[in-house]
Amino acid sequence: MSDSSASYKRESAEAALEQVDSGMTVGLGTGSTAAFVISGLGERLADGRLERVQGIPTSVDTERLARAAGVPLVQLGRERIDVAIDGCDEVDASLRLIKGLGGALTREKLVAAAAERFIVVADDSKYVQRLGEKAPVPVEIVPFGYAATVQRLEAFGDCELRLDSSGEPLRTDNGNLIVDVRPPERFDPASLAAELKGTLGVVEHGLFLGLATEAILAGSSGIQVLKR
Repeated sequence: MSDSSASYKRESAEAALEQVDSGMTVGLGTGSTAAFVISGLGERLADGRLERVQGIPTSVDTERLARAAGVPLVQLGRERIDVAIDGCDEVDASLRLIKGLGGALTREKLVAAAAERFIVVADDSKYVQRLGEKAPVPVEIVPFGYAATVQRLEAFGDCELRLDSSGEPLRTDNGNLIVDVRPPERFDPASLAAELKGTLGVVEHGLFLGLATEAILAGSSGIQVLKR
């Protein structure tokens, strides 16, 4: 991550944290931008700017970072989350997202769907004219019979099973695998989302449609806020 990219991510995270009030339950995303949210939240709790805030982590890594930052944690339950704050891999003008390059897409979507507000934080390189410009669509699948599931997913575009640093299939925190799907250049996100969800062996996909309420994008020209 370049110094400027890190600075922009921190700026967007800090802007989102201005919308967190004492007593809130906050969904904590996963990834490099979300890490700035977690550290900033911890700082505000430590110096008294915020009180009685609890977080719901979307991954094992996020849980570890939050505990180190001193953020109290609770499990996702039936109660609504006041606000979820997370990064993205792509966002368009309609606040449609691609997420999941960090591997936590299923837990991230569960938390986002349970939140009253879902704020996306990112540097402005994540803004695209159309989804799929830069990022593939991550799809979490069950390990059993995964080769057959990958074959089914090939109907939607080029597929690549994600591997870890040792060359083995990457395991998510849920014990599943991830296939990165690159659909044709012009695809309808809503149609693809429905088709992926209905594919046997698929747990969840990284198309986040109708979930984000706001996106805060930071770049060389400052902060840009997109709202639904």
